[in-house]
Amino acid sequence: MAIAIILVLVVVASVLFHLLAPWQMTPAASNWGSIDTTLLITLVITGIFFIAITVFMAIAVIRFRHREGARAHYQPESKKLEGWLVILTSLGIIGMLAPGLVVYNDFVQVPQEATQLEVVAQQWQWAFRFPGQDGKLGKADVKWIDPGNPFGLDRNDPAGQDDVLVMNNEVRLPIDRPVKVLLRAKDVLHDFYVPQMRAKMDMVPGMVSHFWFTPTRLGKFEVLCAEYCGLGHYNMRGHLVVEEQGAFDQWFASQPTFAQTLTSVATPSRDSLLEKGRQLVESHGCRACHSQDGSASLGPGWKDLYGRAEQLADGTRVQVDEAYLKESILKPQARLVQGFAPVMVAYTFTQDDLAAVVAFIKSLSAAGQNEQGPAGAQDELAAQGQRLAESLGCLACHSVDGSQGIGPSWQGLYGKTETLADGSQIKVDEGYLKDSVRQPGAAIVKGYAAVMPTLTPNDKELDALIAFIKSKAAVDADAGKVESGKSP
Repeated sequence: MAIAIILVLVVVASVLFHLLAPWQMTPAASNWGSIDTTLLITLVITGIFFIAITVFMAIAVIRFRHREGARAHYQPESKKLEGWLVILTSLGIIGMLAPGLVVYNDFVQVPQEATQLEVVAQQWQWAFRFPGQDGKLGKADVKWIDPGNPFGLDRNDPAGQDDVLVMNNEVRLPIDRPVKVLLRAKDVLHDFYVPQMRAKMDMVPGMVSHFWFTPTRLGKFEVLCAEYCGLGHYNMRGHLVVEEQGAFDQWFASQPTFAQTLTSVATPSRDSLLEKGRQLVESHGCRACHSQDGSASLGPGWKDLYGRAEQLADGTRVQVDEAYLKESILKPQARLVQGFAPVMVAYTFTQDDLAAVVAFIKSLSAAGQNEQGPAGAQDELAAQGQRLAESLGCLACHSVDGSQGIGPSWQGLYGKTETLADGSQIKVDEGYLKDSVRQPGAAIVKGYAAVMPTLTPNDKELDALIAFIKSKAAVDADAGKVESGKSP
């Protein structure tokens, strides 16, 4: 009797937990509410079978419990009972499979008006590609992948020259426009998963899988890898931002094309960098608020701005260096200069465009002009190293802001003394960094797993990577001096 009561209580508790639990699925942010309906149908069918079987067990325990003098009935088979079981279980299986097959068929039948988005997965980061003005994606193959061409696009294919590349973990889409998502993996099995979109599909090396959806809610949604892909699997995260068409168009126009990335692999001259910065300043209307001759305007004037100490709205002071200028462009409300209204909008420049704008602002100050020559060339080499680090996937494991990652952070790394796995210590200099790139298993830093693959950059590429890592250490030193009230 006690067993029967426990079985009934299990059924009641399970039903109440489902009905009263606060943990429910978030509302769908796309057109795939039918996926939620399919899950609900599966839950109802399995729930009915769970209740029926458990209640039957409770009844059987009571009705056929041991009693003095009672004898068990021997019934080797019952065709009627077997027939009902076959019919009911078949209906249950059909009820669970049929809706899923219908939804999956819709999931891969892409409407003609859908735009295309290619998602490229690599341990442990995401990258994205849009077709350019011709509306076509260029050819891609793993045989064409190299540090200057991380997507593996055909350099000779005219259709791929205007493809728009997004080489970071955040991508944006316009609201209420259907999107065909093409999925590629460069190394191992991955899975592209956006829970709120109800979008999920495996990414198999050597294959291109696809599905489609229409974003229906504005917001920022997390992108996850839902297939174990190595020790850094937990860190393979990104974001999908859904915004209005106008905001998306502005962001889309700021992303580089494949042809532009090919020309940017070579280190640009300082004159070309300044000219590019000047053109960007004019095209984005910066002159309307920031004067270049020292006259008063809506925002701080740029003449002799670089290298100057500014009073902020909160009473603190800041040294105007590259880090502050970049932050002020990307997040203009973060640290406002005293006496100016918070009217500047945030811009979404690429790293190359941002470097060009900052170089132009620096050229208007004596302090910035003094950095021309070897220092300017070093900055350009570091910028090339940053592009290589992004294309090689280095930044998926090594942060540049001091945050914990799969590998040691590059912020403040150069010149630091590290303890290795064998207990010895080593100073991080150019020699150690070069050895760590070409022979990553030779000297592993304590506390980190030996998961880094062996890279084979040429000497120029390796010099660029080292210059970028060194630049992160230099930025830290300058920031520390500013915080302590000393000029850099």
